[in-house]
Amino acid sequence: MSVAAVVLAAGGGTRFKGPVHKLVSPFRGRPLVEWSIAAAAGAGLDDMAVIVGAVDLGPAVPEGVSLVENPEWASGQASSLQAAVRWAVEREHEVLVVGLGDQPLVPSGAWAAVAASPSPVAVATFGGLRRPPVRLHCSVWSLLPADGDEGARVLMGKRPDLVSEVACEGQPVDIDDEEDLIRWS
Repeated sequence: MSVAAVVLAAGGGTRFKGPVHKLVSPFRGRPLVEWSIAAAAGAGLDDMAVIVGAVDLGPAVPEGVSLVENPEWASGQASSLQAAVRWAVEREHEVLVVGLGDQPLVPSGAWAAVAASPSPVAVATFGGLRRPPVRLHCSVWSLLPADGDEGARVLMGKRPDLVSEVACEGQPVDIDDEEDLIRWS
């Protein structure tokens, strides 16, 4: 079974009021998004993509990682998930493990643990709270939202029978604004 990591990094980061887009803002010595990309890559999955849109991530994406443009990024997260699914279908992957570009403290071990679940949908838990990354088997891709600013959480709410939780180490914080960046740096 072919399993691919996908980092969603297409959003506008509108709550972040810094001098540059939050994903390229410095966090512990390197651009914020590099932390998520490195963690996903470190999970050792079969392939990897970064979904981009609002900002050019340039050198933050290493060679060998697919850059997938989401021209509909402003319409919300569902469009990025759909771009990831299209990429996965083209590459003949059967499973996607999806995480967020603004969660720099989710380690590779969380990505790998979620990927290893046999469940159609598996979600990482940190201290009992569900957070990305999320494993999505191809059998559930058609159940993902097609539009709006919603992601796999909608699927998990509608079909809890398909979901398993995977306890993970790490800090699942989102860096949404400058205060978050300072607090966690």
